[in-house]
Amino acid sequence: MADTPLPLAEALTHAAAAINQPSTLQETLDSIVQATRTSVPGFDHVGISVTHRDGTIETRSGTGQLVWDLDTLQYELHEGPCYESIRDDEDVVAEDIRHDQRWPRYVPRAVQHGLRSQLGLHLYDDGRTIGGLNLYSTTSEEIAPDAIHAARLFATHASIALGHAQKHHQLSEAIASRKVIGQAIGIVMERYGIDEDRAFQFLVRASSSSNHKLRDVATELVDATNESARRG
Repeated sequence: MADTPLPLAEALTHAAAAINQPSTLQETLDSIVQATRTSVPGFDHVGISVTHRDGTIETRSGTGQLVWDLDTLQYELHEGPCYESIRDDEDVVAEDIRHDQRWPRYVPRAVQHGLRSQLGLHLYDDGRTIGGLNLYSTTSEEIAPDAIHAARLFATHASIALGHAQKHHQLSEAIASRKVIGQAIGIVMERYGIDEDRAFQFLVRASSSSNHKLRDVATELVDATNESARRG
């Protein structure tokens, strides 16, 4: 069961400190769900889903196994507050969910897990949906208006934090890709006595013919070269 909720202003202040402290994307996600759980009254489980470019949805953090079980169920069935909030870019409120007719396949199985009410809040950055904040209650069928208000304020706060974290993560990935591709170019230049442009085109052709990403081809070449050097 959730801890006694803090006053909203204080809760958001604590949440901001918790979310801004981590340095990695995963730490940020973990801080978001923990801060939401202690900030919003009436919910004992919180999870966060992240959308990928190919349209898939993945649970990246949760406060308990119930989150993973019910999130996965909604992804598989393509229905439920979590899935609907992300698909339709809107917040979804589900009080006394056992009597809710909107999700005929999801509800009976969720109730078997002990679910009594649920909130699905979409998270967005620069006008695009980047995930969802999912709040589950196994203790109450009712969702108080102040809890919905607090959750929506917190979802906005979480959207900003997650958006920044994703941008930082993507930048780090781009820097890592550039580094390994540069190393691979140097290896090809030395091995075949060719210039930088031809070495790069060599890697591009290898990527195309093998149907692997350029970074993966470069990583394999660098790893093989390092392994050969270690063997002497």
